[in-house]
Amino acid sequence: TENDDKVLLDPPLIALDKDAPLRYAGEICGFRIHGQNVPFEAVVLDKSTGEGVIRAKDKLDCELQKEHTFTIQAYDCGEGPDGANMKKSHKATVHIQVNDINEYSPVFKEKSYKATVIEGKKYDSILKVEAVDADCSFQFSQICNYEIVTPDVPFTIDKDGFIKNTEKLSYGKERMYKLTVTAYDCGKNRASEDVLVKISVKPTCKPSWQGFNKRIEYEPGTGSLALFPSMHLETCDEPITSIRASIELETNHIGKGCDRDTYSEKSLHKLCGASSGTVELLPAPSSSANWTVGLPTDNGHDSDQVFEFNGTQAIKVPNGMVSTSLKDPFTISVWMRHGPGAHEKETILCNSDKTEMNRHHYSLYVHNCRLIFLLRQEPSEAENYKPAEFHWKLDQVCDKEWHHYVLNVEFPTVSVFVDGTTFEPFLVTEDYPLHASKIETQLTIGACWQENSGHDNDTETVSEPSSGGNARMAQFFRGNLAGLIIRTGKLENKKVIDCLYTCKEGLDVQLPEEVVEFNPNQSSLTVEGDDIDAFDKVMQHISYLNSRQFPTPGIRHLRISTTVKNKITNICSLALTLYLFVWKGQPVIEEIETECCFRFSRVLQIFLLNRFCAFVLSVQETVVSEEIMHNLDTCEVTVVGDELDGEHESLEVDMSQLQQRSLEMSSSNMGLVITGVNTMANYEQVLHLIRYKNWHTEALFDRKFKLVCSELNGRYISNDFKVEVNVIHTASPMEHSNNAMVQPNFINPVHHASVDLSGHNLVNAHQASVVPSAATIVIVVCVSFLVFMIILGVFRIRAAHQRTMRDQENGKENEMDWDDSALTITVNPMETYEDQHSSEEEEEEEEESEDGEEEDDITSAESESSEDEEGGEPEDQQGASRQQQLEWDDSTLTY
Repeated sequence: TENDDKVLLDPPLIALDKDAPLRYAGEICGFRIHGQNVPFEAVVLDKSTGEGVIRAKDKLDCELQKEHTFTIQAYDCGEGPDGANMKKSHKATVHIQVNDINEYSPVFKEKSYKATVIEGKKYDSILKVEAVDADCSFQFSQICNYEIVTPDVPFTIDKDGFIKNTEKLSYGKERMYKLTVTAYDCGKNRASEDVLVKISVKPTCKPSWQGFNKRIEYEPGTGSLALFPSMHLETCDEPITSIRASIELETNHIGKGCDRDTYSEKSLHKLCGASSGTVELLPAPSSSANWTVGLPTDNGHDSDQVFEFNGTQAIKVPNGMVSTSLKDPFTISVWMRHGPGAHEKETILCNSDKTEMNRHHYSLYVHNCRLIFLLRQEPSEAENYKPAEFHWKLDQVCDKEWHHYVLNVEFPTVSVFVDGTTFEPFLVTEDYPLHASKIETQLTIGACWQENSGHDNDTETVSEPSSGGNARMAQFFRGNLAGLIIRTGKLENKKVIDCLYTCKEGLDVQLPEEVVEFNPNQSSLTVEGDDIDAFDKVMQHISYLNSRQFPTPGIRHLRISTTVKNKITNICSLALTLYLFVWKGQPVIEEIETECCFRFSRVLQIFLLNRFCAFVLSVQETVVSEEIMHNLDTCEVTVVGDELDGEHESLEVDMSQLQQRSLEMSSSNMGLVITGVNTMANYEQVLHLIRYKNWHTEALFDRKFKLVCSELNGRYISNDFKVEVNVIHTASPMEHSNNAMVQPNFINPVHHASVDLSGHNLVNAHQASVVPSAATIVIVVCVSFLVFMIILGVFRIRAAHQRTMRDQENGKENEMDWDDSALTITVNPMETYEDQHSSEEEEEEEEESEDGEEEDDITSAESESSEDEEGGEPEDQQGASRQQQLEWDDSTLTY
């Protein structure tokens, strides 16, 4: 046993000698141990019996050497006491095993242990702790038990040191657990020091997108905007074999499926290069196109002209808008939103007999989610069957989404384009041509005309009649229509069709497109790959672009659908929704007004907005961006008040100038309307040429006109620019004693708001006069009356003085002086030769006063008059001419 010197031999140590019982020769005197550094010694206990023991020289340590092996040899005492002739025995082998004592405690191999687990998962083993014991024996060197000292933790440890959780862990409940663990050897010795175990709880790791903003803001005019500049895909360190992501921009709630220019359909055709031969059948309601007034419109999509047909409404297109019989080639284009309906025909466009026979000459309708076009040929020499009805089976017809349809008709073939993609008819039926007839036709939208009563109906919107009556309309349409156009003489080419359909907003990526797949309108794209870094790079370069000058504001949803596959064939699907907010950028169209002055001849002709008026259109931007070219599409000049009398007056404009600028003009008794997409500068030039003409000015006192211009089909409307024409009628024209100019006539603009004219070079040939106001007239009358009373008092005093001095100054003339420095009166009395010089000085002063007062639009007339003194008493006793009475020229004053 270690730490002891006793050795327990089995069998005991005994040496025998055959010379026994002889003394010395038969006695055992000692034992000799053979070996190097043997820590044992042998001692004879009884020489006669040969018993002996082996003992350790020092205390043994099992941990240093667990076993010892050596040889031992006995020798006798020889022949005498001196030990001469000693005899040695054979050598015997001794094996000694040092017994261990439990002197050491377990010690852990690590100072602390750490592990990470994912929440929501139960593990068979999270980690293993291990302790050792320095004892040499199996019994005391083995660790028989481990124990978690920390109470109330969801973990357990087995005898081998493996730790596992007893329940599913939650990252939200506890992010890290700290455990104290101890160990026991088989001798029940506890570890000298316990060990700390840290277990971190990690949220459930799934492949996910990181580094993105939930809300993205787009400012108009800033060009392309990167949507995910810092986005990356978190794969949880799992090996990925493939990734596929689809990004979709949802714009169905905006306009007709996305952001497009809101010009009229005819203007859009012109911008796309199809200006000739187009007739717009669903125009915006106006004074010149009023057949769509009764239809309900969708006013929530920034002035998109969207008309709703609820199955009881239809409109009649006025005669002459479209030729009676369409000559091919021709094109019909329309925007339509239609859902699954009844199994009845629903007519979009129909041209049928106005009376009697109810024949359909051509029509476009939907039936059981099919688009059908009927075209009956006119009478011809050959009465043979000809293609008459073309059928297309299209899912787009009944999906409740906006789609653009274009039918190119070049008999006997008809092709249809849906959202820019061409489709051929799956069925074509034939029929005989129509019989010759002189019956007029009626073109209707939203239903087909069925006239059975023999009399006409001028109602614009026709509701479905009650059951039992003769129906004037049949096959009503249920859905939304917009931009219905017929173009005769030409077919729409693919370039024009794509221009009409293409959205002004969409997704873009500034990288090679080998890994990117776009849909036609760029509202969605798909990215595929297996390299995480390259995939993240493509996603970071995906951008949004809206090329409209003033896009529709609001929210667009961005939906990202991702499929991730790893090497274990696991498939993970990710769905992410972001919000793209487009700010509003709205212009304010303003007119800068200035007054215009004209002289009227016998026939009144006025250039209402000529270049001398410095009429200028300006646009104030709410968003600072690069210079944007603004296009107007309508300017309307209307009469305020009574309608124009065509026999005496009219509004005129040079038609050649309109044609040079590709503009159109329509006029009525209410005014005129100029239409067509063109620059503001061209519109200004045309507006300068508008003139008002009147052949009967005697009955005209004033005329008021109002000008309104609009951009993007009425989405942005200017303020009202009003011009008032006042005609000044003179009762009895007479020559004036001075050379003052005749009072001019006026055109007075009515200002509703102060306009800043800074920065504009306004032409002003001369200072214009204005009609004096009522306040000015009252002041002039009051001052004149006061001065008259003062002069009258002075006159009477002087008259009394003259009577007393009559005898002394007989033959002399008395002079009456008028203080008229503040009056606009020219005095021309009959005076004596002696006072002519003073009279001339007074006239010069009055002329200077008149020149100053002409700037305030107050004109006085001079007249020669004389006045008798108090009952006709003569003032000039030498027979001189009498002074005439002073008179006021109040023809220009209003009381």
